[in-house]
Amino acid sequence: MNATPSQSRKRWLWLAIALALVLLVVFWMFIKKPPAPEVDAVAADAGPKPSLTVTVARPERSSLPIRLQANGNITAWQEASVGAELNGLRLASVNVNVGDVVRKGQVLAEFARETTQADSLQSRASLMQAEASFENAKADADRARSIQDSGALSASQVAQYLTQEKVARAQLEAAKAVLSATEVRLGNTKVLAPDDGVISARGATVGAVVSAGQELFRLVRQSRMEWRGEVTPSEVGRIRTGQKVQVTAASGLEITGQVRAIAPSADPQTRNILVFVDLPRHAELKAGTFAKGFFELGQSEALTVPSESIVVRDGSNYVFVIDPQNKAGQRKVQTGRRVGERVEVLEGVKADEPVAVHGAGFLNEADLVKVVK
Repeated sequence: MNATPSQSRKRWLWLAIALALVLLVVFWMFIKKPPAPEVDAVAADAGPKPSLTVTVARPERSSLPIRLQANGNITAWQEASVGAELNGLRLASVNVNVGDVVRKGQVLAEFARETTQADSLQSRASLMQAEASFENAKADADRARSIQDSGALSASQVAQYLTQEKVARAQLEAAKAVLSATEVRLGNTKVLAPDDGVISARGATVGAVVSAGQELFRLVRQSRMEWRGEVTPSEVGRIRTGQKVQVTAASGLEITGQVRAIAPSADPQTRNILVFVDLPRHAELKAGTFAKGFFELGQSEALTVPSESIVVRDGSNYVFVIDPQNKAGQRKVQTGRRVGERVEVLEGVKADEPVAVHGAGFLNEADLVKVVK
């Protein structure tokens, strides 16, 4: 049975109404649905994440000391050579060794005294004999003087007695001189320290027969050390007597000295000039060891960064500058003086650019970071 045109129109009308209701319900559900937080979280997760957490600091202007570095050696301020003054005597005892601290006048060694003691006794006996001869000659001369006007003695006899007196007096003085010399030789059997100090070398051996002038010991006078730094002719003009010098010994000891003198001429081989720096006494200072020194020349302003921000790669120094988007940019810098935890930057970074400090050693170019205080 075929539908009439009026029925067809009604059917399409109801279909249109039903479709409109469905569209209305769908539109109402869409506008009433709250935003899903999961979508925002996913969108956030989809963005780049910071690779590291770092702290930043801006370069600062600081007053740093101006220093001139030099290398050199620690040597004895003065070394005394202690030798034998007697010839052909045997060393009976040696009382000190290398490294011993001694006082002026302390007995370092002794020679056998038998020979010199015998010489001393003989000299004393000769002196006594000379004294007796002088007394006898003086008595004869006195008698001759008392009676020379009486005519009992001729003029030649009187002159003879007076001459004998003079000869006896000369013999007495000679005997005294010989005794003094033997006493000196007897005293020289004891080798004494010429000054306070430390024994730096020993050549004395018990039982050895030494010759006069042979060195037995070397003594660092007053235990004083000095640093002899080498500077170039172009640098020596900046150094003055009395300037402070920070000396670092091979052991790591840091000690402050003072410039005592500057050599008047350069070394003919190195063409460098020696600067003599007095050092305070310290047990760790050893003569002959290497040391470096820094001459204090004043102060100057400098741009500095924390030492932790300096990253060394492939033999060069770098810092990482953090831009407003928290991205790290690697910058090659030229460093200068280092004082404590601050390092001078000569070029490569500006004063208003923040640099990474803690964690800088783990960064690479264009890394995204999280900055914390």
